[in-house]
Amino acid sequence: MHIADVAAHVPPGSAVDREAFRRATSVYVPGKVEPMLPEALSNDACSLRPGADRLAVTVELDLEGPRLRRSSFYRSLIRSDMRLDYPRVDRIFGGLERAEEPWAVPLEAARAAAAALEAARAAKGALEVSSSEPSFSFDRDGHVIELVPEVQTESHRLIEHLMIAANEAVAGLLEDRALGALYRVHEQPDPPRIEFLAEQLASLDVPTPPLSRHMTPQQAGEAAGAMSRMVAEHARATGHGALGLSSLVLRSLKQAYYTPRNLGHAGLRSPRYCHFTSPIRRYPDLICHRALLAAVGAGETAPERSGLEDTGSWCSQRERDAMAIERTADSVARCFLLEAELFRRGWSAEFAGEITGVIGAGAFVAFGDGHEGMLPVRRLRGDWWELNELETMLIGAESKRTLRIGDPVTVQVHRVDATRGRVDLSPVEI
Repeated sequence: MHIADVAAHVPPGSAVDREAFRRATSVYVPGKVEPMLPEALSNDACSLRPGADRLAVTVELDLEGPRLRRSSFYRSLIRSDMRLDYPRVDRIFGGLERAEEPWAVPLEAARAAAAALEAARAAKGALEVSSSEPSFSFDRDGHVIELVPEVQTESHRLIEHLMIAANEAVAGLLEDRALGALYRVHEQPDPPRIEFLAEQLASLDVPTPPLSRHMTPQQAGEAAGAMSRMVAEHARATGHGALGLSSLVLRSLKQAYYTPRNLGHAGLRSPRYCHFTSPIRRYPDLICHRALLAAVGAGETAPERSGLEDTGSWCSQRERDAMAIERTADSVARCFLLEAELFRRGWSAEFAGEITGVIGAGAFVAFGDGHEGMLPVRRLRGDWWELNELETMLIGAESKRTLRIGDPVTVQVHRVDATRGRVDLSPVEI
């Protein structure tokens, strides 16, 4: 596996390094990216373009099934043969296109390795959470014209599992050498929160595993992993609930963060994990590159331990800031797309949807082709609706009817506030 050698272009303490640290992460919004590094690096010198010589950090993993037998790390100069995108690899895996030499055999080997790693990780009880990222298309005038959810396919999972394996191998070496670095930590969940999750899922008729009477954090993590798989299976079997139920699982867990203390990654069931594979867009990865290259005598100086705690906190906060910006930008783009659809169909158009969450003020609904909005209780005429104690449904005080996470609904759009990314809905059929 070859990762762009960003450390070779960004010396510690340089102007570029200081700005990269200030940004800490690239920010992705529809149709635009605000990169952590200057475009001369992110889009050119550090881009592993086909047929171009590029500086890289190479990770060699010798796997026997999912077991790591040997690893090596070194600086390299590479020239890639071909740029393969996810759709093309999926066509090859599906037998719709032939793989070409000289990359056909390595691709098949990568496929086999990723499959073995995926099976091993599932056997260890890693979290399984359904997710999809929105991908927006724009016309020449900059108007959003299409939203296509990017779902995980085999090609995505191949890259994911190989990247995880590389990150684990690097984290293992850094810990063994006792070098200062940043680990990607996801602590075990609090047992009471997992007990509450089990009650929430049971209220929605989702099977849950038996829980120990006095759970340890380790047992809570194992239970959370089991529940995530049960949620995924329930969603596949019933055809609904994937978004809302997955959200319940995620909210029951602690948030991942960066720290120089290796505390493991509960979600991946990994005892040693760091971020190493994306130094173009994440500053913690650049720190791990420098630490790794120092460990193998490749000409870099190991990061100073004294400032790493503050660096980890800063990068964690910047990551959260970027995620908030990206979510808001996605919501705004969805709103503009919805307005265009309503202009074509008329504001009386009805949409099939599904409840993805509930609060005292109403229900969150995913509807139509990737739209999201709020159905306020004040528009649910004829009853007084209250949130239940488990926060999984709204209950009519008189009728005892329920609006539960995962329930289908038919709605109309009442109002679109595109600049704030908000959509208010009215009920048609609930």
